[in-house]
Amino acid sequence: MHKIRLMMPLVAVALLAAPIHAAVPKSTVAAAVADTSRQADNRKLDEGRHPAEVLAFAQVKPGSTVVDFMAGGGYYTEMLSRLVGPKGSVLPMNPAGFHKAEVWDAIQKSHANVTPLIAPVNNMSLAPRSVDLIFTHLVYHDLYWESEKFNFARVDVDAMVANWFRALRPGGTVVIVDHVGPGGDTRALVDKLHRIDPAKVRADMERAGFVLDGEADSLRMKDDDHSKNVFDPAIRGKTDRFMMRFRKPA
Repeated sequence: MHKIRLMMPLVAVALLAAPIHAAVPKSTVAAAVADTSRQADNRKLDEGRHPAEVLAFAQVKPGSTVVDFMAGGGYYTEMLSRLVGPKGSVLPMNPAGFHKAEVWDAIQKSHANVTPLIAPVNNMSLAPRSVDLIFTHLVYHDLYWESEKFNFARVDVDAMVANWFRALRPGGTVVIVDHVGPGGDTRALVDKLHRIDPAKVRADMERAGFVLDGEADSLRMKDDDHSKNVFDPAIRGKTDRFMMRFRKPA
């Protein structure tokens, strides 16, 4: 039985981290992507997700504590685990209905520094100054989603992002990769297309006190039709995506 933490309402999680050093080099990122111990179902997604570009942009540092927010099946968790190394830790967070125990048991067998955190989305609360990086991949828009079918409650986005700000150590970062969407009613847009306007993301983060630390356009796809749902078979895995990195001032 591997470690899994069930997060209770307003119960914070704090883990000690080793001193943080410079970001891992691109060669180390490439090795993490190429690691054959990764789950086969995850490796099949590499072509459409471009993990080397994403992880290089994330500037992961060895020895750090990283939250993989709404980690799904652990696609990035496995690679983040290799990048932070044995002195670091990765905390993949998932709502209970999205946690598949057999998947995470397999991941933890080869990644001793991974501890899943399971809770309803509105109970995903982290202790002040307890983590170095919060990583979100194609899920930030879900903060504006709600679904009775999937038992996914309406999220107080400002409260969630404010908790991220408190949870990060000074100088810590949030990395957000998501599908580009048009402006307008964000909740309606997410419900229909599962996209989000990058300007909305930036406004949310800056309102909480974050500063924009970097952007990258290596995942941009100029031919993507922003009016199509990201799960449309014609564009799935080929959507226009933005990457933003936000920093908590030191």
